Parts: sequence; structure tokens; C-alpha cells
Amino acid sequence: MIKKIALAFCTLFLLAGCSSSAKNGSQNPQIMEFENQVGNKVFFSYNSSSLSQEAQGTLKNQATWLKAHPAFSMAIEGHCDERGTREYNIALGERRANAVKHFLTHQGVDKARVETISYGKERPAVVGDNEAAWSKNRRGVTALK
Repeated sequence: MIKKIALAFCTLFLLAGCSSSAKNGSQNPQIMEFENQVGNKVFFSYNSSSLSQEAQGTLKNQATWLKAHPAFSMAIEGHCDERGTREYNIALGERRANAVKHFLTHQGVDKARVETISYGKERPAVVGDNEAAWSKNRRGVTALK
């Protein structure tokens, strides 16, 4: 009986390892280009959904790339730092995602290609209880599909 349980766990671990390496190993080179050369993130000030000049520059580059690659659709993710209630951060993340979507569509990206989602504070990029971590978590991410 113990051998069967051990075998089942080993099989699960093996399958989990295969699925994650296949996902990372088969990433589309165009998506990698977008993320690494164009930039797929913009950052926000505390308690704000306003786009800074730097964010607008990144989004202009995104819009240029997206218009040249019309086969891609995207999900704009809105994220927040850990401060505030879950409900407040979900709403703030939604405002951030919509600000990014609004900017991209005004730059000529077809709005039918863009959806938004707010993760609030649920998916931090950096774990920490300080401004350095919080500033990396207040972001909008353009995730290509």
C-alpha cells in the first residue's frame, strides 16, 4: 500500500515538472520579444491609476508593436500593493487596467483585442513590506495571448 502511494506521489511530481518545463520551454518568441524589448509592464504611484510620462512612453511602444502584430489579443492585468482592503485593491486594480486599455485603444489598438482583469493585491511581483516592494507591485501588465 505504501509503495502505491509513493508511486502515485512520484508520478504527480514528474507530471508537474513536465508541464511547467513545457510551458516555459515553448514560449512564443514574439511574446518574449514584446516582454523583453518593448516592455509589458507599467507602474503606478500609490493609490493612483494615472499614467506617468514613463508609463505613457512604454504604452506607446506597446501600441506600435501591437498594431504591427494584429494576431495577438491581450489581457491587461491591474495589480496593487498589499496595503488596503481586498475590495479596495480589486477596484483600484480595475481602474489601472482600464487606464492602460484606454490609452492603448486611443493609440489605435482595436478594443476587441483587449480585455481587462484586476488581481488587486493577490498576485504580488515582489514580496516585501516596504516601498521598494510595493512600488513593483503597483503595476499594469499587458499579457499577450
